[in-house]
Amino acid sequence: MDFTQFDRLISFAPSGVVATEATVVSLDGKSVSVSLASYGAGVFRLRVNPIAKPDYGLVVAQAEPDAAERGESSLKIKSGRATLTLASDASHALNLTLQHKGKTLLTSITDEHFRGMAKPLEATRIATFGLTPTQAVAAFALTSDTPVYGLGEKGGALNKRGQLVSSRVEDALGVSTDLSYKNTPFAWAITPNGCWGMLAHTTVDVAHGVGYAQWSNQSYVVVTEEPQLDLFFFAADTPEQVIAAYHRITGKPANVPLWSLGVWISRAYYKDEADILHTAREFRQRKFPVDVITFDGRAWQDTPTRFHFNFDPSRYPDPKRVMGELKALDYKICAWEYPLVSVNHPEYRKYEQSHYFLKNADGSELIFEWDTGKKTTPFGPTLTPLPPSGLVDFTNPAAYAWWRDEHKKLWELGVDTIKSDFGEQVPHDALAHNGDTGARVHNVNAHLYNRCVYEASRDAYGDQACVWGRAAWIGSQRHPVQWGGDPQSDWQGLANSLRASMNHGHSGTPFHATDVGGFYGATQPEPALYLRWVQAAIFASHFRIHGIGAREPWCFGRDVERITREFFEIRYKLLPYLRGACDLAVKTGLPVMRSMALMHPDDRVARAFELQFYCGPHLIVMPVLNPEGDVEGYLPDHPGGWYDLWSGMHVDGGEVITLNYDLERIPVFVKAGTAFAIGPVVQSTQPLEGDTPVVAVAEFGAAGRGGFAVCVRGAALKRSEDGWRSYGQRVVNVKRFV
Repeated sequence: MDFTQFDRLISFAPSGVVATEATVVSLDGKSVSVSLASYGAGVFRLRVNPIAKPDYGLVVAQAEPDAAERGESSLKIKSGRATLTLASDASHALNLTLQHKGKTLLTSITDEHFRGMAKPLEATRIATFGLTPTQAVAAFALTSDTPVYGLGEKGGALNKRGQLVSSRVEDALGVSTDLSYKNTPFAWAITPNGCWGMLAHTTVDVAHGVGYAQWSNQSYVVVTEEPQLDLFFFAADTPEQVIAAYHRITGKPANVPLWSLGVWISRAYYKDEADILHTAREFRQRKFPVDVITFDGRAWQDTPTRFHFNFDPSRYPDPKRVMGELKALDYKICAWEYPLVSVNHPEYRKYEQSHYFLKNADGSELIFEWDTGKKTTPFGPTLTPLPPSGLVDFTNPAAYAWWRDEHKKLWELGVDTIKSDFGEQVPHDALAHNGDTGARVHNVNAHLYNRCVYEASRDAYGDQACVWGRAAWIGSQRHPVQWGGDPQSDWQGLANSLRASMNHGHSGTPFHATDVGGFYGATQPEPALYLRWVQAAIFASHFRIHGIGAREPWCFGRDVERITREFFEIRYKLLPYLRGACDLAVKTGLPVMRSMALMHPDDRVARAFELQFYCGPHLIVMPVLNPEGDVEGYLPDHPGGWYDLWSGMHVDGGEVITLNYDLERIPVFVKAGTAFAIGPVVQSTQPLEGDTPVVAVAEFGAAGRGGFAVCVRGAALKRSEDGWRSYGQRVVNVKRFV
């Protein structure tokens, strides 16, 4: 990146009025508009050179009136106990300062370049704010010990220091690189004075040099692929508060139905109705609790003509009968889709002439070719090469309504939810119905697509609506759930998937799942890996087994089948707790799967343990990531210490521990003083009718002054002299979880 090409923004123009609008002058003398606004306590919006462009509703909040102070060379705005100031320094460079409770959280870049001694206007290595005809840059100072988190579903380290992170929605084909399906140009950092956050409100690609040494190892540099900046800044005491503020701006998370918290089963792919019905019956016969079964892409679609909203008649002559048989087995049904229509579809030409698809830049027909010019395809013989297709144009209201309403055919058959796959394919030079370019639509297409499918689900099922989405952009928390697709079936694939889940949670999306067992690999996952993946993923917000080839537990041997069944049952015992964690996620913004950094931002040791995580507020899970069963973990300081969930073994807090667990269990610890609600073991949530009954309560450690107390959805449980008392539910007092 050549940062010398950016025109630096300098010096406020003279003005005698107090306002939230100001003009600054760039180095070449051109006028550039700059504005500041408050969006509630501790939230500010800075716009530089705003350009008229389509509004995709990513921001749902409105600016609030707040006192703005205009000085001779500064502009200051206050919101709550926070202040954002723009000012020209002695060299006339434009600088930003974000303060909270009188203490500085964030400033513009302080990394000075040697050439600045001769050219004061170029004192900093990178412009504090700069523009080219096609890009914009903003650069901010990082102290050497400031960790930075967020920026979407990435499989790499949670602390982004040292990384160059791209915010671009990609068909990533795995979780082992910076490429990812779900990208959110939103980051937050922990400082001694509190926490700051920043959102690049845009639909174009964004590059984040987070202490990236090739740019500046002491700076956070944001580069957008358009000549404007639209940045939100957040000031708060904790990461939780920053994420909650992000939700105020981009929308609160929607909650998920109880049945979605049960086990989802899938495979790439069930061949026909006999295959899927046989699998569904076998799960029931072997007494595995399961709620959802998935018709993956080729499982129900005719690939050469897909996508359409009809089952392949050659394999499903009577799909309603198949749905009925699955319903009789108490399954919810998930059907796969993607937002492309093959040129071989019988009604392709009709849809194309109705302008339902994106166009080429010159307005001509755009046919998306998979792997154009390549002799190979990433999909291989199992998943089948995909046909040339039209890309649904969700900026066209008619196309949006058509796609949304076509789902009624599936609801009438008995489909309950949709796996909304793909959405990452919009070419750079496409033209949308609203006049926008492919470069601007590419990322937001994922948001529009999933919003459309979620609306279809919500229209049909109300508060029982959800989707199983792959791609995402800003605001994806409004359309749950997302899953992390396509990890490699090895131990690093498991580790990368766990980090991706926590990174996605850091980015404001509380619900996430992985392809349990891994999606692809030269061989099937080894039994120990499969089981360890099951054991860790049971404690995520959502759980689905999926991949190329067999993923049914009995395919990995008798011991794996037995232990996996027990962990499926544990998943259902956890439902009251998970339901409560989901409610908390909607209320507070904290994800169900919480990193140690999110829960203990001031504990440097805790932040270093990036692969262990909290499930909800009270459980720490330490995944086993090797065949030997060895685990090194950390239990933070907590009054009364911690208790092993399985055995009740007590461990003091504030120490690193080394453990070895056989295949029967993984390390899970409960905070002392916790009363843990336990649900019944059922074969599906269907008999629960949306409730989360509590059949027992496990106590860990001595009660505090107020005694044990635990809240679950629909019931408050409190300890009394004669045992546990519940309001609306009957419970039995027990000492241990299992």
